[in-house]
Amino acid sequence: MKPVNLKGILYLIPTTLGESNPDDVLPQTVKRAIEFIDCYIVENEKTARRFIKSIYPEKVQSSLIISSLNKHTEVSEHNEMIQPCLQGINVGLMSEAGCPGVADPGAAIVKLAHEKGIQVVPLVGPSSILLAMMGSGMNGQSFAFNGYLPIDKSDKKSALKNFEKLSFDKNQSQIFIETPYRNNKLLEDFLQTLQPNTHLCIAADITLPTEYIKTMKVSEWKKATIDLHNRPTIFIIHKSY
Repeated sequence: MKPVNLKGILYLIPTTLGESNPDDVLPQTVKRAIEFIDCYIVENEKTARRFIKSIYPEKVQSSLIISSLNKHTEVSEHNEMIQPCLQGINVGLMSEAGCPGVADPGAAIVKLAHEKGIQVVPLVGPSSILLAMMGSGMNGQSFAFNGYLPIDKSDKKSALKNFEKLSFDKNQSQIFIETPYRNNKLLEDFLQTLQPNTHLCIAADITLPTEYIKTMKVSEWKKATIDLHNRPTIFIIHKSY
């Protein structure tokens, strides 16, 4: 009888959102997965190795097989990365964004795994997007993650006005992120563009000791002072009736 060719599993391994204690934000399932997985697809090899060591110090680093997946990775390389699963080897996918596949290039690997009949197992961990939404007090029944706004000032202003109108028309909260060193400029754009009664939530450094989550009207934010420079931040807007 011909032996069955069992495929490995693609585990989606969440990471911490910064320099926080893994035990505070990650369940034991993450540690158990890292104990038996030696093959990884990651955004940044250096930070991935450091994370693995923090979770399971006994792991022999030289035993790890790590592929880098980032904006410079060619699509043609994806098949090679997923190959171990087709050979019966379990693979761990890790992101710099906390949860693999969400606002993260790892989504392409997950899509490929489904196409090739590879089982995908997402593990529980912190998502800055969902944690910010939870803490915002906005509409958790209807919300949309929009990623980055255009860089061009005119395009950004137009997009913001459109998203503000969408939030009003659909009663839907709109979520955005920005490169951390541009956060203060984006906040300035929000305050200059949005209507005074539109609500804005700023959620920075989520799960870290410096965590900050606050929702106020734009008119109230104009009277406040906050420095978001180089702090991972989620922005949420909602224009209510």
